[in-house]
Amino acid sequence: MNANVTHHAAGDGRCRSKALRLAAALAGLLAASGGALAQDATGKSFVETFDKLSGSRWFVSDGWDNGKHQNCTWSKEQVKVADGNLVLSFDKKPLKNRDYSCGEVQTKERFGYGTYEARMKTGTGSGLNAAFFTYIGPVHKKPHDEIDFEVLTKDPSKVQVNAYVGGKSNDEKLVDVPGGADKGFNDYAFVWEKERLRWYVNGQLVHEVTEPSQLPSNPQKIFFSLWGTGTLSEWMGRFTEPTEAVTMAVDRVAYTALGEPCQFEGSVACTLK
Repeated sequence: MNANVTHHAAGDGRCRSKALRLAAALAGLLAASGGALAQDATGKSFVETFDKLSGSRWFVSDGWDNGKHQNCTWSKEQVKVADGNLVLSFDKKPLKNRDYSCGEVQTKERFGYGTYEARMKTGTGSGLNAAFFTYIGPVHKKPHDEIDFEVLTKDPSKVQVNAYVGGKSNDEKLVDVPGGADKGFNDYAFVWEKERLRWYVNGQLVHEVTEPSQLPSNPQKIFFSLWGTGTLSEWMGRFTEPTEAVTMAVDRVAYTALGEPCQFEGSVACTLK
């Protein structure tokens, strides 16, 4: 079962903790009356293939952790661009009050309805989470809305899809990743519309939500993160210290606003109806 999300105020960090589920839900409900709608987002359509890490688009999480459940500290040293990929890593490098260091990036702008796509590959390791997701929350003075792809690397044959509205999680679903998330690059996409939300793996529809109460409406930031836990073992597996750095590589990320032409061959946005 997915744990809930709240953000550390410093640098927009991201936190998951079952213990904070109720607090995050209440904060989201309190903020709901003032939430902006997705069509008010400022982020525009883009494709990025990571020849470099654009400082105008991406914020790199650095120097904090998101709570007791997280056994690593976000570090800019665990974020790099290599061979045309964004590479995030989890490693035994003590930092601050954690024995491990891990990597996360997030967009500076917020995005609304449209198609979100990432081509990525993950390493393996029990107790780790490699995620492509969008999020907005109380730290931004908005309700907690979120849309997830999360590879729990204890079992990279599957990816977990989920969404949150006002701090409340929908029923998450584990779906197959043909060949495995760790064996090669796979394409993950979700199409977020006012009246439905659809998730795709390698171009195939794997999950759909149309219930209005389960559909996020607030513009969100795009995140990639790789982190570990020593406490959320029921969900992410009992943590096993890796013998070498575990990595998550992102070859491409794209956002295509609703109604705009698809931006690359093979994009899910090219086939939408």
